[in-house]
Amino acid sequence: MRRNNGPAVLTRREALIAATGLGAGFALGRAGSAGAEQAAHPGDAKMCVLTPEAMEGPFYFDPQLVRSDITEGKQGAPLVLTLQVVEAKDCAAIPGARVDIWHADGLGLYSGYARQETGSAKGETFLRGTQFAGAGGEVRFATIYPGWYPGRTPHIHFKIFVDELNVIIGQLYFHDPITEHVYATTLPYRERKGERDTFNSDDFIFARQGGADTIVDLKTEGRSHLANLVIGIQRNA
Repeated sequence: MRRNNGPAVLTRREALIAATGLGAGFALGRAGSAGAEQAAHPGDAKMCVLTPEAMEGPFYFDPQLVRSDITEGKQGAPLVLTLQVVEAKDCAAIPGARVDIWHADGLGLYSGYARQETGSAKGETFLRGTQFAGAGGEVRFATIYPGWYPGRTPHIHFKIFVDELNVIIGQLYFHDPITEHVYATTLPYRERKGERDTFNSDDFIFARQGGADTIVDLKTEGRSHLANLVIGIQRNA
C-alpha cells in the first residue's frame, strides 16, 4: 500500500479530474468486486447482492493503527459504525478480513495531508483506523459523523483486504435529512463558514458509482448515531 510521502491538495477541479480517470485506477488498485445489501442489523440479510465499489480518492494512507476508537479527541456527533463483511453468494461471514476506514473531520479536513481546501493536518492520524473481522465478519469503529468539503457529499471511505487476490475499495453514505439535522444542531458543523455545496443528489461519485446502495442504516440512541452496513463480496479465485 502506498504511504503518505508527498503533498496533496484536493480542489473541486482536481476531484473531478481524478474521477474522470477512475477506470484505469481501479484496475490497478484491486482484484475483485465489492457490494452490499443494506440490512436493519448486520447478519439479518439472507440474500446478498453486489453493489459498486467506489474510488479510493487522494487521501488514503496506512498509519498502521489497529484500533476501534479512531476519534483522537475530534469534536463532532458520536458515530458507532458497524460493518459486516460477507460472501455475496450466500451471505456467509468472512472472518479475519482487514477493514480500514478513513474520513474527514467536522470541518471537512483529512488527517495526514497539508494544503487542503479546508486546512492542513500533515503528520496527524485522526479518523483513521484498522480492525480485523471477527467470527461473524463484523468490525466496529467509534468515530464522529463525517464533515463535508467542497464538491462532495459526506461519506466514509473503506478498504477491505480479504486475501492476497481481493482488495475491496468503497465509500458509504448517509441520508441527507439526517446529515442536515446533524449539521444544524451539533458543533463544530453548525459553526462552519460557508454553505454545504453538494448533496447526495448532485455528488458525481455518488451518482456514478452506486452510492444509493451504500447508504448506511442509521438510528440514534441518546447523543450517539449507530450506523450499519453489510458488505457482500464476490471473490476472485
